[in-house]
Amino acid sequence: MSARTVLVLGATGFVGRHVCAAFTAAGHRVVAVARTAVDGLAAARFTPLDLARTPAEDVARLLEEERIDVVVNCIGSIWGAPPEKMVERCTAPTLRLLEALAVTSRRPRLVQLGSVLEQGSPPATAYGQAKLAATEAVLRADARGEVDALVLRVANAAGPGTPEISLLGQVAARLKEAAGRGESALVELTALRAHRDYVDVRDVADAVLAAAGSTATGEVVGIGRGEAVPVRSLVDDLIRISGVPARIVEREAGPARPRTDDWIQVDVTPARRVLGWRPRRSLEDALRSFWADSGGAAAVGHRVGGAQR
Repeated sequence: MSARTVLVLGATGFVGRHVCAAFTAAGHRVVAVARTAVDGLAAARFTPLDLARTPAEDVARLLEEERIDVVVNCIGSIWGAPPEKMVERCTAPTLRLLEALAVTSRRPRLVQLGSVLEQGSPPATAYGQAKLAATEAVLRADARGEVDALVLRVANAAGPGTPEISLLGQVAARLKEAAGRGESALVELTALRAHRDYVDVRDVADAVLAAAGSTATGEVVGIGRGEAVPVRSLVDDLIRISGVPARIVEREAGPARPRTDDWIQVDVTPARRVLGWRPRRSLEDALRSFWADSGGAAAVGHRVGGAQR
């Protein structure tokens, strides 16, 4: 794919930051958009913008002035937001983006990031329902010829920058705190019954890069490793990698009832066929990179060094 100008929405989020880095490393010009700036973002320009509250005409003007060739919509990966906020944060920005694309004189390619939690009839969570509404809106706009779009339905992501509010982020925080005190960690969690497909966030960014250069439109392509991993085993692996002695206590939050999202496994065959993409990094790589990036290794090193002194 020749050098293009790429607009990344939700650029300061977990996935968005890696998407910016992947396009920049590949020689593209990145215009990063989010509500607030962060340090160290791999972009040629940052534009502060609350997409859901910005008139479509203003968004269209931005697309034209920056001569955008590709739009990547990473908005909507909301950790810990209340259910009543999901439509506002996950669906509304996509609807506003589609309004803008319908009136712009340019027709950039759209790569929409969805979620595996969209699956189910209906999806089991408010987040999944809101993300599904966004995906369906994009597919309808593509079918009407208003956009040139491809949806990537992304599995759980892990790796450098994993948010602290996520499961792995919470575990890492407890481990670092214990390491800093020179103590064993007590990690209290709700029961870890689920099996989920986890993929390295850097592989997700590579898939977005491949989607931007693809000619496929109007499809939903699953992005994951193609395997359902016991979530408890991921927690155990992170503890092993950390080197911090730890005890896990699982507590039942209420009556254990099966959920449609207790077992999630992505079919990666379409990603290979449509994008020529497959995951290259192991979960071990993702967890080790996350632990090192979070400062966990330094915390353990400080504890060990202190003990030796």
